Amino acid sequence: MKLLRSTLLLALVAGSLSARAAEPPLKIGLAAMISPKETLIYYNGLLGYVGQKLGRKVEMVQYRTYDEMDAALARRDLDVAFICAGPYVRDHDKFGAELLVAPQSHGKPFYHAYVIVPLDSKARSLADLRGKSFAFTDPKSNTGKIVPTYLVAKEFSSTPERFFSTVKFTFSHDKSIEEVAKHVVDGASVDSLIYDYLAAKSPTFTRQTKIVAKSPPYGIPPVVVNKAASPALKAKLREVLLAMHADPKGHAILEGIMVDRFIVPKDRDYDSVREMERWMARNPAPAAK
Repeated sequence: MKLLRSTLLLALVAGSLSARAAEPPLKIGLAAMISPKETLIYYNGLLGYVGQKLGRKVEMVQYRTYDEMDAALARRDLDVAFICAGPYVRDHDKFGAELLVAPQSHGKPFYHAYVIVPLDSKARSLADLRGKSFAFTDPKSNTGKIVPTYLVAKEFSSTPERFFSTVKFTFSHDKSIEEVAKHVVDGASVDSLIYDYLAAKSPTFTRQTKIVAKSPPYGIPPVVVNKAASPALKAKLREVLLAMHADPKGHAILEGIMVDRFIVPKDRDYDSVREMERWMARNPAPAAK
């Protein structure tokens, strides 16, 4: 009887391991513009950490644009994604993307847009960039496109295309910083988290730039989950990420990307993004004459 029980137990364990091994990898999306090249080793470590805690393979899927990321989330090709505040607001309304966790950095779950110019520029404010060249990151980026578009509309009753001499997209915040430093463009709007990270860890280009405007705070770029994900998976993922800072290994990974810890965000944290978009919809810039 004991032998039979042992045999059954081994069979159950083997079956469980076999089923787990047969599970498809957990696919986690990462947009290029929210991850400076220097941090990829830490994001790889973060995903490996999550996979180890879940007992499941994890695959990082990188995207150059938010359109690509949004399409993958909508198709349910991704289980989880590190995403910007702007795309979260739209994806939540469009197909039900759900907040999972959000990073807390410098003790706050918020971030800003920095308008930057070359260090030797005479510009002292956004107004001084009228008629100058300007770089955005991605058409859907909050700090890299929505915020500067809103500021130009509200403060100058204009559009970026009319206010600046030329506009371009770099598709990453670190690239925008580099192009400002090298005088490829006269100014750019970038994510404060990425600018501050590079200023602290790899300041080659940030030290050749200066900040001339800082936006109000916005809800920090969150981690979202596919609406179709099982409640059990969502709960386990949240549990792993929320406890990560208390584990020495997890803490070291978070420290590498200058994140204090993960927290549970609130949807209302992103209302300021919604309000910007509502304001621009109510106050379209006058047509060019």
